[in-house]
Amino acid sequence: MNDIKTLNQRYETVAWGVLFLWIGAVWLVPGEHFGIGWLGIGIIFLGLNWARHLRRIPTNWLSITLGMIALILGAVKLLASLLKLHVELPFFPVSLVVIGAILLIRTVVKREQLN
Repeated sequence: MNDIKTLNQRYETVAWGVLFLWIGAVWLVPGEHFGIGWLGIGIIFLGLNWARHLRRIPTNWLSITLGMIALILGAVKLLASLLKLHVELPFFPVSLVVIGAILLIRTVVKREQLN
């Protein structure tokens, strides 16, 4: 059990390090990023949980959700830039809506399972 906890902490530390490096590198590049930053963040969060899954460490639904949101927002921004469309999806409000919906759905599903 202690080895799994230590390995999970190591994975989290590596993911946070990569996340900070990625965000810093994206901000250092001038100009429009076309969602590449969000795509990278999504890949980092989902990669962390994939590594956990491979080692049979419990995954984290919040980081999976945030990773999916970031990946989708990045893909939408990239696609919009390729199609020359103006699409503005703010990450924080979209995240709040999605996380709130997931919490409600999980609660309803658990309640129905108890009945």
